[in-house]
Order: sequence, then C-alpha cells, then structure tokens
Amino acid sequence: MKTEQNTRLGIILMSLTSLVFSIQDGISRHLGGEYNVYMVVMIRFWFFAVFVMFLASRQPGGLRAAIATRQPLVQIIRGILLIAEVCVMVFAFINLGLVETHAVFSCYPLMVAALSGPVLGEKVGWRRWTAIGIGFVGILIVLKPGMTVFSPYALFPLISALMFGFYGLLTRFVARKDSANVSFFWTGVVGAIAITPFGLTHWQPMTAPDWGWMLALCVTSVTAHFLMIKAYAVAEAGAIQPFAYLQLVFIAILGVTVFGETLHTNVAIGAMVVVGAGVFTLIRTRQKEKAAA
Repeated sequence: MKTEQNTRLGIILMSLTSLVFSIQDGISRHLGGEYNVYMVVMIRFWFFAVFVMFLASRQPGGLRAAIATRQPLVQIIRGILLIAEVCVMVFAFINLGLVETHAVFSCYPLMVAALSGPVLGEKVGWRRWTAIGIGFVGILIVLKPGMTVFSPYALFPLISALMFGFYGLLTRFVARKDSANVSFFWTGVVGAIAITPFGLTHWQPMTAPDWGWMLALCVTSVTAHFLMIKAYAVAEAGAIQPFAYLQLVFIAILGVTVFGETLHTNVAIGAMVVVGAGVFTLIRTRQKEKAAA
C-alpha cells in the first residue's frame, strides 16, 4: 500500500514538474527573443548555482562533501554539455517555436537507448532498436520531407536531444562512483562558470518588467528541479518517467494560446509516434533493470 501511495505521489510530482518546466520554456522563449540568449541563460544558471550550493550546504558534510567527486573531468564535461544544450534549445524555441521544438526533442530517451550500448557497454535488444527506429520515423513525420527538414533551425532540437542524451548517459556513468548530490552540485556550478564569459560579453540592459520575467524564469527553473528531485525520491524512476511526456501537452497549450503557434496535424501525429516509442523504450529499460537486480 505504501508503494502505491508513493508511486501516486511521484506521478503527481512528475506531472507538476512537467508543467513548471513548460512555463520555464515559455518564459525562456520570451526573454530569448528580446535579449541575447547567452545572457539569459547565464543569469538563470547563476541562480541555479546558488540553489545547488544551498541544497549542498544542508546535506551531511556540506559543500565539502558535494565538491568531493571522484571523476572531476567527467563532471565538468557534464556541466558544459548541459549548458550548451540549454542554449541550443532556447535558440530552437525562438526560431522553430515551442511546439515543434519539443515534438522533436522528445526523442532524447531514444537517443539515450541508442547510445547506451557504445557508451556504457549496455546490451540493446532488437525490441528497443525497433522502437528507436519507429521513433525516428516519428521525427520525420514532424519535420516533413521537404524544405523544413533541410532548414538549419530544424536541426537545433535534434542537436539538443543528442547533447541531452549524452548528458544523461554521463550522469548514469558518474553515478557509479558519485552520489546524486555531488552530480547535482557540479552541474549547477560548472554550468554557471562555463556560460559566464559568454553572457557577460553579450550583456544587454533589461527593462523592469523583463527583470520580473527573469526572476520568474529562475524561480521556475529551481522549482522544477526541486519537484523532480522529490518525485524521484518517493517513487521509482521507471514508474514515473513516462509522465514527463506531459510536458508536450502543456507546451502545445502554451505555444498555441500564448505565442500563437499552430499545432499542425503532422506534428501531433509525429509527436505521438515518438512518445509511444519512448515510453516503450522506458518500459523495456525498467524490465531489464528489474531482471538484472
């Protein structure tokens, strides 16, 4: 009974996480369209770095324990990968729109599954390879064979998904020796340090209302990560991860109602194909982990 209650709570928390991340992406699109993307992402990661340091200070061992990684080089690469991925994603929001960007980006679990063999040495069976292939057919449906697929903007969410996939694999790799608190700390701090030279170089004065939006962006970013941490703390990742796809629904509503985007039929169909393949891959991964345990 306790497991069921925890899973139910985890589903609620993951759904809320998806909602808050969607709001964060909408604010990122607004600010990224008005100001330099590097500056916007830099301020967001400054706030994020303060948040992870605050969390670390409240854990046993404090900041000293959070800094004590056994794999500093890999942790640095993770942090740089994430900050670069965020920048590419915001560029995609501005040039491609929220709906189409997320429809393509939703393939990142398939990227993780495809790369887990060569990067982590995990066995990927024919069922998961079939799901990966079907998922990429879904991406083609979203992009439509024609002029859009050759647009450089259409490549942005694909590149972002690939980078996030590598980030996820490296996160699993460092988890063999470092705790989640250590990885979380290094992600925020390394990201803030890496983006700062670019953000300061492209600094622009911001209006008072947009400083309010900037504060909202920082708060939603921290809130979403906090909710995600809590979700994974009360339920198994495999049980609640599929509910992260609710972000596509929230993004579609936000993109259409706030930013005037159009939800084309091919985007909706392609997104459903990608999500279906991704959920199947997550289920198969969970079954493999249980069998190994």
